[in-house]
Amino acid sequence: MQPFTEKVITIIQDIPAGKVMTYGQIARLAGSPRGARQVVRILHTMSQAYELPWHRVINAKGEIAIKDEQQRSRQLTALEQEGIKLTEQNKVDLSVYRYESDWNDVDII
Repeated sequence: MQPFTEKVITIIQDIPAGKVMTYGQIARLAGSPRGARQVVRILHTMSQAYELPWHRVINAKGEIAIKDEQQRSRQLTALEQEGIKLTEQNKVDLSVYRYESDWNDVDII
């Protein structure tokens, strides 16, 4: 497994219930500031195998990025069950719910 992939998995596993992180935030912390699409790929292919809390990862606008309506609803429900309240526009208020990981204080590059 590539070091970036390992870091992404670890960062996602560390997101606590009731908090979210963005794809770009995770990519930056894992050492690839432009790697948000890679984070999407990792979530898509490895969430089940590593039991990742995939529902806690959203886009930089605070939106659920999943297009499939059933999966989108599943993510929305999972976030709400963890106490995350969405705005009237179905967005997560990142100023309230964004998780600022301890990875911010560690040199991971």
